[in-house]
Amino acid sequence: MKSITITSNLDIYDSFEDIPAEIKELMEAAIEARDKAYAPYSKFHVGAAILLDNSEIITGSNQENASYPSGLCAERTAIYYANAKYPDAIIKTLVISAKSLMHSMITPVPPCGACRQAIAEYEVKQDEPIEMYFMGASGKVVRSESLKNLLPLAFDNTFL
Repeated sequence: MKSITITSNLDIYDSFEDIPAEIKELMEAAIEARDKAYAPYSKFHVGAAILLDNSEIITGSNQENASYPSGLCAERTAIYYANAKYPDAIIKTLVISAKSLMHSMITPVPPCGACRQAIAEYEVKQDEPIEMYFMGASGKVVRSESLKNLLPLAFDNTFL
Protein backbone atom coordinates (compact mmCIF):
# COMPACT_ATOMS: atom_id res chain seq x y z
CA MET A 1 0.00 0.00 0.00
CA LYS A 2 1.09 3.53 -0.75
CA SER A 3 -0.14 6.66 1.03
CA ILE A 4 -0.46 10.08 -0.58
CA THR A 5 -0.99 13.49 0.97
CA ILE A 6 -3.16 16.07 -0.74
CA THR A 7 -2.76 19.70 0.26
CA SER A 8 -4.71 22.82 -0.57
CA ASN A 9 -3.28 26.30 -0.64
CA LEU A 10 -5.68 29.11 0.19
CA ASP A 11 -5.02 32.79 0.86
CA ILE A 12 -7.09 34.45 3.57
CA TYR A 13 -7.69 38.20 3.60
CA ASP A 14 -8.82 39.73 6.89
CA SER A 15 -11.60 41.71 5.23
CA PHE A 16 -13.17 42.93 2.01
CA GLU A 17 -11.02 46.07 2.27
CA ASP A 18 -7.84 43.96 1.94
CA ILE A 19 -8.64 42.26 -1.37
CA PRO A 20 -7.22 43.64 -4.66
CA ALA A 21 -9.16 46.55 -6.19
CA GLU A 22 -10.25 44.61 -9.30
CA ILE A 23 -11.61 41.83 -7.07
CA LYS A 24 -13.48 44.37 -4.92
CA GLU A 25 -15.34 45.52 -8.03
CA LEU A 26 -16.21 41.93 -8.91
CA MET A 27 -17.24 41.15 -5.31
CA GLU A 28 -19.48 44.23 -5.29
CA ALA A 29 -21.24 42.77 -8.34
CA ALA A 30 -21.65 39.47 -6.46
CA ILE A 31 -23.07 41.30 -3.43
CA GLU A 32 -25.54 43.14 -5.66
CA ALA A 33 -26.58 39.81 -7.20
CA ARG A 34 -26.81 38.27 -3.71
CA ASP A 35 -29.27 40.96 -2.69
CA LYS A 36 -31.50 39.89 -5.62
CA ALA A 37 -31.54 36.20 -4.65
CA TYR A 38 -34.86 34.40 -4.49
CA ALA A 39 -34.55 32.39 -1.27
CA PRO A 40 -37.91 32.50 0.56
CA TYR A 41 -37.41 29.07 2.17
CA SER A 42 -33.82 29.02 3.41
CA LYS A 43 -33.42 32.79 3.83
CA PHE A 44 -29.85 32.12 2.65
CA HIS A 45 -28.88 34.51 -0.13
CA VAL A 46 -25.88 33.88 -2.36
CA GLY A 47 -24.47 35.97 -5.18
CA ALA A 48 -21.74 35.09 -7.66
CA ALA A 49 -19.86 37.15 -10.22
CA ILE A 50 -17.64 35.85 -12.98
CA LEU A 51 -14.96 37.75 -14.88
CA LEU A 52 -14.42 36.44 -18.40
CA ASP A 53 -11.32 36.92 -20.53
CA ASN A 54 -13.34 39.23 -22.80
CA SER A 55 -13.79 41.56 -19.75
CA GLU A 56 -17.49 40.73 -19.43
CA ILE A 57 -18.84 40.29 -15.91
CA ILE A 58 -21.64 37.77 -15.47
CA THR A 59 -23.61 37.54 -12.23
CA GLY A 60 -26.02 35.07 -10.73
CA SER A 61 -27.96 34.55 -7.53
CA ASN A 62 -29.47 31.47 -5.94
CA GLN A 63 -33.01 30.69 -7.04
CA GLU A 64 -35.09 28.46 -4.75
CA ASN A 65 -38.22 26.51 -5.50
CA ALA A 66 -40.87 24.93 -3.26
CA SER A 67 -39.69 21.65 -4.77
CA TYR A 68 -36.23 22.03 -3.24
CA PRO A 69 -34.15 20.07 -5.77
CA SER A 70 -35.50 22.32 -8.53
CA GLY A 71 -33.62 25.38 -7.25
CA LEU A 72 -30.20 26.45 -8.47
CA CYS A 73 -27.17 27.90 -6.71
CA ALA A 74 -25.72 31.30 -7.60
CA GLU A 75 -22.46 29.85 -8.88
CA ARG A 76 -24.15 27.51 -11.36
CA THR A 77 -26.65 30.20 -12.41
CA ALA A 78 -23.72 32.46 -13.32
CA ILE A 79 -21.41 29.86 -14.85
CA TYR A 80 -24.10 28.30 -17.05
CA TYR A 81 -25.26 31.71 -18.26
CA ALA A 82 -21.66 32.73 -18.97
CA ASN A 83 -21.13 29.64 -21.12
CA ALA A 84 -24.52 30.03 -22.84
CA LYS A 85 -23.81 33.65 -23.77
CA TYR A 86 -20.04 33.44 -24.37
CA PRO A 87 -19.25 29.76 -25.12
CA ASP A 88 -15.67 30.47 -26.21
CA ALA A 89 -14.74 32.81 -23.36
CA ILE A 90 -12.37 31.76 -20.60
CA ILE A 91 -13.56 32.13 -17.01
CA LYS A 92 -10.78 34.00 -15.23
CA THR A 93 -12.26 34.65 -11.77
CA LEU A 94 -15.35 33.60 -9.82
CA VAL A 95 -16.33 35.40 -6.61
CA ILE A 96 -19.05 34.46 -4.13
CA SER A 97 -20.78 36.26 -1.26
CA ALA A 98 -23.36 34.66 1.02
CA LYS A 99 -25.69 36.17 3.60
CA SER A 100 -28.22 34.62 5.95
CA LEU A 101 -31.34 36.59 6.84
CA MET A 102 -31.57 34.49 10.02
CA HIS A 103 -28.16 35.15 11.61
CA SER A 104 -24.85 36.95 11.12
CA MET A 105 -22.69 35.39 8.41
CA ILE A 106 -19.01 36.31 8.82
CA THR A 107 -17.51 32.93 7.90
CA PRO A 108 -16.41 32.62 4.25
CA VAL A 109 -18.86 30.36 2.39
CA PRO A 110 -17.28 28.13 -0.27
CA PRO A 111 -19.19 26.61 -3.19
CA CYS A 112 -21.30 23.52 -2.41
CA GLY A 113 -20.32 20.14 -3.83
CA ALA A 114 -22.58 20.39 -6.88
CA CYS A 115 -21.16 23.81 -7.72
CA ARG A 116 -17.59 22.56 -7.25
CA GLN A 117 -18.31 19.82 -9.78
CA ALA A 118 -19.80 22.33 -12.23
CA ILE A 119 -16.81 24.66 -11.84
CA ALA A 120 -14.47 21.68 -12.34
CA GLU A 121 -16.17 20.98 -15.68
CA TYR A 122 -15.25 24.45 -16.92
CA GLU A 123 -11.68 24.32 -15.59
CA VAL A 124 -11.21 21.11 -17.57
CA LYS A 125 -13.03 22.51 -20.63
CA GLN A 126 -10.87 25.63 -20.79
CA ASP A 127 -7.67 23.93 -19.54
CA GLU A 128 -7.01 26.92 -17.29
CA PRO A 129 -7.57 27.43 -13.58
CA ILE A 130 -10.46 29.51 -12.33
CA GLU A 131 -9.37 31.82 -9.53
CA MET A 132 -12.00 32.00 -6.79
CA TYR A 133 -12.76 34.32 -3.88
CA PHE A 134 -15.50 33.65 -1.36
CA MET A 135 -16.86 35.40 1.71
CA GLY A 136 -19.87 35.65 3.99
CA ALA A 137 -21.79 38.91 4.37
CA SER A 138 -18.65 40.43 5.92
CA GLY A 139 -15.41 39.28 7.53
CA LYS A 140 -12.59 37.27 6.02
CA VAL A 141 -12.28 36.54 2.31
CA VAL A 142 -10.70 33.32 1.05
CA ARG A 143 -8.85 33.07 -2.27
CA SER A 144 -8.12 29.87 -4.15
CA GLU A 145 -6.01 29.97 -7.30
CA SER A 146 -7.99 27.04 -8.70
CA LEU A 147 -11.00 24.84 -8.07
CA LYS A 148 -8.50 21.98 -7.62
CA ASN A 149 -7.72 23.35 -4.16
CA LEU A 150 -11.35 22.77 -3.15
CA LEU A 151 -11.94 19.55 -5.10
CA PRO A 152 -8.55 17.89 -5.64
CA LEU A 153 -9.91 14.54 -6.89
CA ALA A 154 -12.54 15.88 -9.24
CA PHE A 155 -14.49 13.62 -11.56
CA ASP A 156 -14.03 14.78 -15.15
CA ASN A 157 -14.34 13.61 -18.74
CA THR A 158 -11.09 11.61 -18.58
CA PHE A 159 -13.01 8.95 -16.63
CA LEU A 160 -15.64 8.51 -19.35
